[in-house]
Amino acid sequence: MRSDNRSDLKLFGILLLVVVLLLAALILLVLPAAAPVVATLDEGMGLKAAVPWGFGVTVGLFVLFALVAGDGLLGEIQFMLGSFFSFFLILTLLIAWVF
Repeated sequence: MRSDNRSDLKLFGILLLVVVLLLAALILLVLPAAAPVVATLDEGMGLKAAVPWGFGVTVGLFVLFALVAGDGLLGEIQFMLGSFFSFFLILTLLIAWVF
């Protein structure tokens, strides 16, 4: 039993190391490609520019919420529609304010 725990810990350590290395490599590869986006955001973002960002983030999050919910889209749609507009408004205003 003791050797099983040790092998499980070794496997977990190796997997954790691989994940950290992959994340580091991804950051090093994606960071130079993100320079134009960062340059665009340096000027600041108005309300008109924040609307597509807010809409995209809202749709992405609500699709994620629908996928991980137990009932899925059909069981939660009445609650999701009402909260979509308030979530969209809040995210849009926060994105315009922060950026």
